[in-house]
Amino acid sequence: MTAPLALDPARSALVLVDLMDRIVALPLEPRKGAEVLTTARELAGAFRAAGAHVVLVRVERPGVPEQPPGSGLVAGLAEDGDVEVVKRTIGGFQGTDLDECLRERGVTTLVFGGIATNLGVESTARAAGDLGYDLVFVEDAMAALTAAEHDASVRLDFPRLGTVVRAAEVHFTAG
Repeated sequence: MTAPLALDPARSALVLVDLMDRIVALPLEPRKGAEVLTTARELAGAFRAAGAHVVLVRVERPGVPEQPPGSGLVAGLAEDGDVEVVKRTIGGFQGTDLDECLRERGVTTLVFGGIATNLGVESTARAAGDLGYDLVFVEDAMAALTAAEHDASVRLDFPRLGTVVRAAEVHFTAG
């Protein structure tokens, strides 16, 4: 973990992955989905207040006539001005317009949270790194199906890809 991180709100986006009822309700570790959601909502509020972007990525199963119950974003998470991206793979970039949406807004730094740490979040982050974005991972805004999976991403993989912080360490530079 690092010292407080100062982000430029004009060039930063919070990317929250798969915060959908059916996923938030899974048995998760090292924290429950409700805890991830609380932290994600606080981060989203801070990003919006600073004038930074909020991107909400959710998954839909391809090739089925109807999505399972709970496949929408958690009620009240999205607000006017947020970007919603629907993915049909593990990561949020493949087959979506996420990169174009971010580049149109001048975003160069992505701050990640969501479920599952080692799946949707890590896959989206790896693609983002390949595309040249600076990456920040908010450890307490994520969970996985097991603590070991979460910890492997947070302690082994994410530090090689970007900066790992806790939500309280995320701050914005003065405009």
